[in-house]
Amino acid sequence: MNGQPRILIIVAPYYREVSDALLSGAVAALPEADLETVEVPGALEIPGAIASAVKSRTRFDGYVALGCVIRGETSHYDYVAGESARALMDLSLEGIAVGNGILTVENRDQAMKRAADKDKGGDAARACLAMISLRERFGAA
Repeated sequence: MNGQPRILIIVAPYYREVSDALLSGAVAALPEADLETVEVPGALEIPGAIASAVKSRTRFDGYVALGCVIRGETSHYDYVAGESARALMDLSLEGIAVGNGILTVENRDQAMKRAADKDKGGDAARACLAMISLRERFGAA
C-alpha cells in the first residue's frame, strides 16, 4: 500500500441510530484513510457488497462491515447473525482485509452501548487496518 489506505465502509442502516454511532466510530478511527461509504439494506447484504467491490475495478485495501442484528421472537436472528459472520470470515480467508463491526445483540440498549460507549465501529476499523498491515507483512497485498 502506498500512502494512505483506501477503505470501503459498508453500512447496513436497518437500525439507523446504531449504524450512525458505528459509522462515527469507524470514521474517527481512520483519520489518515481515503474512505468511501456505501449502504446496503441489511447485515446479510454486507458480504455480498464486499465481494462485488473486490471484483470491481475500484481498488480498496480493506473493508469495514457495520450493522446490527437484534434478537427477535423467531430464528431469523440466528440465520442473519451466523451467515453474515460466516460470509465475512470466508472473505477474510481469501486474504481480504475485513473489520467486522456487525453487532449481534439482545436489544437496542445493548446495541447502543456497544456502538457508542464501547466504540465497536472504531474497533472494526482498527481491525481492518491491522489486517491490511499483516497482509502486507506477509507479501500478500
